[in-house]
Amino acid sequence: MSVEKNLKKLMVAAGVAAVFSLFAVSGASAAPNPNFHIYIAYGQSNMSGNGDIVPAEDQATDPKNFIMLASHTANASQRSGRTTQSIKTGEWYPAIPPMFHPTENLSPADYFGRAMVDSLPGVTVGIIPVAIGAVAIKAFDKDQYKAYFNSAESYIKNWAKDYDSNPYQRIVDLGKKAKEVGVIKGFIFHQGETDGSGSDWQNNVYKTYKDFITALELDENEVAFVAGELLQEGNNCCGSKNAGIAQLKNKFKKFGLASSKGLQGNGRDPYHFGRAGVIELGKRYCSEMLKLIDKTIDPNAPAVNLVDPTKSTVPDEPPEEYGPYGDAPAIIPGTIEAENYNKGGANKAYMDLSEGNEGNKFRKDDVDIYQPNMGIAVGHCQKTEWLKYSVKVEADGDYEISAKVAGDNGTGSFVLYMDSVRIGDEIKNEGKGNDVYSVVSGGKATLKKGEHELKLEITNDWIDIDYIEFKAAKDTVSDGIANIRIGTIEAESNFSVYNIYGQKLGSFTAKGMADAMNSVKTDAKLRKQSQGVFFIRKDGEKLHTKKVVVHE
Repeated sequence: MSVEKNLKKLMVAAGVAAVFSLFAVSGASAAPNPNFHIYIAYGQSNMSGNGDIVPAEDQATDPKNFIMLASHTANASQRSGRTTQSIKTGEWYPAIPPMFHPTENLSPADYFGRAMVDSLPGVTVGIIPVAIGAVAIKAFDKDQYKAYFNSAESYIKNWAKDYDSNPYQRIVDLGKKAKEVGVIKGFIFHQGETDGSGSDWQNNVYKTYKDFITALELDENEVAFVAGELLQEGNNCCGSKNAGIAQLKNKFKKFGLASSKGLQGNGRDPYHFGRAGVIELGKRYCSEMLKLIDKTIDPNAPAVNLVDPTKSTVPDEPPEEYGPYGDAPAIIPGTIEAENYNKGGANKAYMDLSEGNEGNKFRKDDVDIYQPNMGIAVGHCQKTEWLKYSVKVEADGDYEISAKVAGDNGTGSFVLYMDSVRIGDEIKNEGKGNDVYSVVSGGKATLKKGEHELKLEITNDWIDIDYIEFKAAKDTVSDGIANIRIGTIEAESNFSVYNIYGQKLGSFTAKGMADAMNSVKTDAKLRKQSQGVFFIRKDGEKLHTKKVVVHE
C-alpha cells in the first residue's frame, strides 16, 4: 500500500513486477490514439474570439469529448467571466471559451469543435488555439515574425507575449506535444483583414502551413487546411478580399473554404462577426473539414482520458456495482483470498492510501497486489486501510480464525469486523521477512448463519496478507460441517483446476479437496501450464476454491 516501504520490499516488488512494468511503460508510449483528432486554429481577431459569450450556453458545462491544449497561462478571473478554471500553457482542459487570449470571447473554433464531435461519435476533438488580433500573416512566419513584431503596435506586442512573442514556435511546440497522444488532422485559419489576399499573401499563408507541416513531420496529402471568408454582409471592411482567399485552393492539396455568406456582423465595427455569425462560421468550418479528412473510427481504440490524454491507453470502464468479487459470497467455513475483496471501487469496497496498484498484479484498483514466491497477496498495507468481503456463513457456531501473513518487523497487523462488529483477535505478522509467510492465529468468533459483510482493517503498517481462514470448531458446529474439517472420507466428485488468470486447465475426479490438491501437485503438465500456482474448484461449488502452490 505505499512506495515508502523499506528498500528490500520495493526491490522485491519491482523484481516480480518487471515484466508487467515493461508492458505498462510500453502502453504509456504506444501509438497515438486514432480517435483523438487534433486541429490547429490560427489567424487574427475573428479567430481569436470576438463573438459574445453567453455563459449559460458556452461556459456552464464542459463540452463532451472536446478539449483544448492551452496555448497560454491565465488565472480564472482573467478568462472573460469563466471564474472556475485557471489554465497553464501545455496542459489539456475542457474547451470552454475563451480558448485564445484570456480577455477575448467566442471563436469559430469553439463551435467547430463541438460540431465535429457531434458529427463523429466516438471521436474526441482537441484544439491548439494560437491567434492574435490585427496581425499580418508575417506574425506566423518563422522567418519574418521577429522583424514584424519589432515594428508592430504596442497592443499587438502585448498580445504576442502570451506566446513568448513567437506564435510559430508555440504552435510547433504544442503540436509536438499533441502528436504524442492524438492525430493532427487539419488546420482552421481566419486571417486577411490586415494585409489583403493577393498573391504575396497567398504565398505567405501556404508557407506558414508548409513550415508547420515540416516541423511537425506531417504529410500535406493528409492534413487538411480550411480557410474562412471575411465578413461580407452589411457594413464590412473586407468582403472584397474573399475572391483572393478562395484562390488558396491552388496552393493546398487538401483545401476547404468556409463561406461567410449570410453571416451578420456584430453591429459595432466593420471587421467582426456577431455571436450568431461566429457560431455558424464554426459549423461551416466543420462541414468543410468533414469533406477532407479520413473519418474512420477505430472500434478497438480506447476512450481518450479527457483530463489527461497521456493516459488515453486506459479504456473507460463503467463503475462496478458493489458486491462479491466472484459469482457469490465467499463461504465460511473456508478460505478467503485477500485479493478477492469486493467489487465496487474505492471507499466502497476498499480504502487505500497510495495511488495505483504498486504490485501491478491481478486487478486494476489502487489496492497493492503483488506476487511473491508463494502466489498472489495483498501487500504494502498501511494503517487505516481496509478491504471488504461478502461472505456466507453456513451454520451458527464458533469458528477459529487464522491468516497467512508476512512482514519483516513483527508489528504489522489487522483486525476483522463482521457487519461492523469486531471479531477475533488482532492478527500480527511474525517478523520473519517480507516474503516469508506463516499462518498465525486470529482467535475465535461466534458467527450467525447467513450472508454478512466482513471487513479487514489494517491497524499497524506493513503486513502482507495471503488469505484469511475460518475453521469450524468441532464441538460447536453441526457434524456435517465438522466432518469437512476433520477429514472424513468423501465420495468421489468432479473437480476443475484453473491458473491464476482464471483459465481452466483441466478437469478430474477426486475423493475430496485434499485428494484433489495432491493430484494437481503431482501432475507435471499442470505445473508447467500454471507456473506452480493452481486454483482448484469442486464442480457446482463456485466459491469453494483452494489455492495450491508448488515449488519446483
